[in-house]
Amino acid sequence: MCGLLAQITVSHYLVVGAVLFVTGVLCMATKRNALGVLMGIELLLNGANVNFVAFGSKLLRADALGLDGQLIPLFVIVLAAAEAAVALAIALNFYNNHTTVDVDKAEELKG
Repeated sequence: MCGLLAQITVSHYLVVGAVLFVTGVLCMATKRNALGVLMGIELLLNGANVNFVAFGSKLLRADALGLDGQLIPLFVIVLAAAEAAVALAIALNFYNNHTTVDVDKAEELKG
């Protein structure tokens, strides 16, 4: 078990974070459904969180800054939760007005 942990480096975490980030961008770009776009945003933010944790880990350097790599993703998760709540409220309101959540149907913006 210890030999396996010695082989995992920061670059492995960065690859996972990059894959999540690119998957989120592709999901946001290709989905027509507002909920699919929201899932893409969440994937994008989670990819960034993995990179923050990787850069803050002791694997990168022995004198790491402490919990900075874990503290920043906590704020990102709180921001993502607030964004999801507001976006879902907007999606429900849009569905009530247009009976669809297709983002291509949003042609007018009313205050």
